[in-house]
Amino acid sequence: MLVLLAFIIVFHITSAALLFISTIDNAWWVGEGFYADLWRLCQNSTNCTEISDSYKGYQTLQAVQATMILSTILCCIALLVFVLQLFRLKQGERFVLTSIIQLLSCLCVMIAAAIYTDRHEELHKKNMDFYKEMDGGKYGYSFILAWIAFAFTFISGIMYLVLRKRK
Repeated sequence: MLVLLAFIIVFHITSAALLFISTIDNAWWVGEGFYADLWRLCQNSTNCTEISDSYKGYQTLQAVQATMILSTILCCIALLVFVLQLFRLKQGERFVLTSIIQLLSCLCVMIAAAIYTDRHEELHKKNMDFYKEMDGGKYGYSFILAWIAFAFTFISGIMYLVLRKRK
């Protein structure tokens, strides 16, 4: 049981790290000579423009930003609740709250990645006045990490439900 708990803690910390990296790092949409993330557009790694109200599709990007941040916060709260529940609650009641919070984190990251998947063309093609060469881009590793974090948070949320019934 101790090995299982250690594995779940490591898996949960990995999920949180993936969420932090995908939210903060600057590789959601990349191409030759440019990259775009949730916060700014950069050309040649030196000329960066903060995404602001003048950016077309800013409200959509704000929704992605908000849900990614919320997902990261919920994942961290779930880890804290897990540690508290481990020592406070009797068996059978453990980890239900942790599982619910982790599954909410999973839902938030899924919403963020799904919105970005659906609206990436709207977000970048309408803003060609910023960077003309953004036409030839592809999804970056931060975007891929967001989808991997979705899977990890979902799996860990389910593991907490299964662990609740173990002795």
